[in-house]
Amino acid sequence: MHIKHTEPSASASRLQAALANADWPFLTRLCRQVLRKSSRDLSAHRLLGFALNKQRQFDAALQAYRQAYAYWPKDAELLVNYANVLIEQAQNQDALPLLEEVCKLRPQQAIAWIKLAECCYLMTLHGKGFEASQKAATFATTLEDRASALTQSAIHRRELGQVREAIQDCEAAIALRPNDPGNYTNKLLFMLADPHVSAAQLSAAARQFGDTFEPPLRPDWPRFDEHRGEPWRRLKVGFLSPDFRAHAVMYFTEGLLAQLDRRQFEVFAFYLFPKSDHVTERVERHVDHFVRLAGFSPQQQAELIRAQGIDILVDLAGHTGHNGLLAMAHKAAPVQVTWLGFPATTGLTAVDYKFTDEVTDPPDVQDQYTEQLYRLPTLFACYRPMSRNPLWRYQPRYQVRPTPALENGFITFGSCNNLGKLTDEVLGLWGTVLKAVPNSRLLIEGKGMERPDFANAYRQRCQGLGLDPDQLDLVPLDTNNQYLTYHRIDVALDPFPLTGGTTTFDVLWMGVPIVSMVGDSFKSRMGVSLLTYLGRTEWLADSADDYVRIAYTLASDPQALNALRQGLRAEVEASTLMREDIFNHHFGEGLRVMWLRWLAQAEHPNDTQAQARNLESWIPGLPEEWSRPPTLGVGLRPGQRVTLGEAHERLQMLVNKAKESPPPQRAESESAATKMENQHWIAVTELAEIVLSAVPHDPVALACLAEVEHAHGHTEFAVTYLRYATEAMKNLV
Repeated sequence: MHIKHTEPSASASRLQAALANADWPFLTRLCRQVLRKSSRDLSAHRLLGFALNKQRQFDAALQAYRQAYAYWPKDAELLVNYANVLIEQAQNQDALPLLEEVCKLRPQQAIAWIKLAECCYLMTLHGKGFEASQKAATFATTLEDRASALTQSAIHRRELGQVREAIQDCEAAIALRPNDPGNYTNKLLFMLADPHVSAAQLSAAARQFGDTFEPPLRPDWPRFDEHRGEPWRRLKVGFLSPDFRAHAVMYFTEGLLAQLDRRQFEVFAFYLFPKSDHVTERVERHVDHFVRLAGFSPQQQAELIRAQGIDILVDLAGHTGHNGLLAMAHKAAPVQVTWLGFPATTGLTAVDYKFTDEVTDPPDVQDQYTEQLYRLPTLFACYRPMSRNPLWRYQPRYQVRPTPALENGFITFGSCNNLGKLTDEVLGLWGTVLKAVPNSRLLIEGKGMERPDFANAYRQRCQGLGLDPDQLDLVPLDTNNQYLTYHRIDVALDPFPLTGGTTTFDVLWMGVPIVSMVGDSFKSRMGVSLLTYLGRTEWLADSADDYVRIAYTLASDPQALNALRQGLRAEVEASTLMREDIFNHHFGEGLRVMWLRWLAQAEHPNDTQAQARNLESWIPGLPEEWSRPPTLGVGLRPGQRVTLGEAHERLQMLVNKAKESPPPQRAESESAATKMENQHWIAVTELAEIVLSAVPHDPVALACLAEVEHAHGHTEFAVTYLRYATEAMKNLV
């Protein structure tokens, strides 16, 4: 990453020669030699962090840049390279002021504005990022800079609701740089939300991606002969994702990672994002092996996956950010599967299967996919709430409350979906709903609503589409308020054609009914499948008029709406939407079927009848014990997994030790009252949370938490945990 400059250093030629040879260890040594002689040498400071970063010594690289910045806070090239490493490590907050300074120092260089726009995306500064992308386009003189400016323009336009313009930017960028995979991924992601894009068009765009990147790699695909053998052996299953962190994907994968049958499967997590958080730490405990792949090339990622001997590789991202599709295009495992992250095809023939279900993907849609659809006999995913803070699901403020219309005297419709899904057609129909229900209001939660200029522009947009701005409640998106905003909504409205996913699960779990439109492909049928498997098909609309009718019907009787609300969470938790035991069984069964098919095809590549005979001959060999549920397990720390019973024994031992210790000091202040002075009680709390992240509603862990709260005088919380423990015991009987 270079900014034009005049080189003042006498050592520049030696350093530049080392840089040209790409010998990073040598360049590192040379930079340090130069700096020992001249601690302020600009060339050495510019290149030391760069060379260390190339060797994946990220902390050392950042330390070198910090030291260099102290000497040269106004050198544009140093600042942009420093900021680039920070962005690669998802430390955008620290990169932002550096890039703002670069833009002041070099206001007419496109790369400065391109990097500023890139930095703004993860920070959700989409207005600022879009402005930077337009300045980049103004100053771009090279093909690469023009394409990069378009890329940044597209990603911010989508977040600002300009979906079609975002797609056009992607197409223009692809025309300039057809070998940049990021623009294909962005285009596909944005096409999901455009109501004028058909399933066939989406499929064609994905196949364009596959046809561009896969053919050169296909001749080098391994045969994987070493994986053939006994059909019922324990398989190595890898999950490939950038989202083993605080991300929507974790609401559907944590239960599977924790409890996929370890008699049959050894579980690997391949992590593609550069930054970890507390959710990542939980994943590291749940799985048998955790492998970090961020910063490696797709070919290197594929080689590292193969080195682990993975039998089945499951992609969890599809065409979303930081995905591993190009690693899969190198055929990293004998059987490759996509699931969950992207509601359409990858476009890759290297991906053999896609997990789905019979409702979300009806029988006549196979031609929309390059993968073979494997339809589960249950919903395509299983939901677990409160991924960020598992214990919060037991707190009183997250319990279902009366429908707000009882107190307000009016109905509040609402949506907490990504604003990119709220197209003009969606908002226009919602305006019709408001007109049909007198005195009703519409709550929209989204990024940017905290800024008066953005919120005012959004109100004006809605007014132009027929909505009364005075009926709108625009709420800033705040992850700390996740679930709490639903206390303000009587009836949720699902967007279309890209319907809600995680948001719809959240809505239903919080007791709020939702109106959803029936669509013709996965992206527009997530609401259909959720409500079908829940048994609430009366909330599914076949047309705009039907949508308005259902919303009106739900809103017409607040007392009935409240009764529905009070019982909906129990309905959801008892349904297959949240039955992890059922889902995990069927998912594991699907993995085994895929494996048996691969073995049969490997033995008889062109003989389907012989393959069928093989499959039939193997079925009697299914181990009898696999017909019984697996023993639940708890990952105490990476590489240490125990049975649930053993975890219970450890918990009881910790509780006994805590009880034998001096009682906790009663705090004089309210803030101090939340502290636990006794280390044994802290240990009980930590282990109980670990158990509950592996086995939600475990009654023993809940009872132990009740003991903790009782010991510290928190009677309300103790009673709450005991109530949940009692309910869990009833469900076990």
